Amino acid sequence: MARDHHLMPDDLIESAGALLDLMTKHNLMLTTAESCTGGLIAAAMTEVPGSSAVIDRGFVTYTNEAKTEMLGVDADLIKRVGAVSEEVAKAMAEGALARSNADVAVSVTGIAGPGGGSEEKPVGTVHIGCALKGEQVFSEKHKLPGHRGDVRGLTVALALSLVEAMVLRRFEGQAQ
Repeated sequence: MARDHHLMPDDLIESAGALLDLMTKHNLMLTTAESCTGGLIAAAMTEVPGSSAVIDRGFVTYTNEAKTEMLGVDADLIKRVGAVSEEVAKAMAEGALARSNADVAVSVTGIAGPGGGSEEKPVGTVHIGCALKGEQVFSEKHKLPGHRGDVRGLTVALALSLVEAMVLRRFEGQAQ
């Protein structure tokens, strides 16, 4: 059997496929709000045939201005807590959900490196947010190892996993 050729690693495609199947089962649409991953979550999902049934849209909001203009993240919030924060990850997810036809939003903001880190927020610091319509927004903080590509790839994997866990908890009653 001929092997499919993907832009993304096979493990990410498998995770995206499992999430696509789960979301299709529950008739859910997904939107993404990405900063440090630059659209890689949406790219992973759209590598899977049938993704048009699940993916509504993706926002790549790399700059603070883009987060404010496209997602409605309060500029004062970004100034106060920084773009790489739990609060901004949550606001990005909420903004994406409000500005889409999706039922679920995932957001990521982080420091992929090699520069840009600080003592408080070293390279590899990533916040992932997830919003489901009618539910409280959830976020996770991670300190990820490796170089820029490693941090970005791990962030995509963790984001897909978080969405899957949130959907399972909400729609199938499974513990996270």
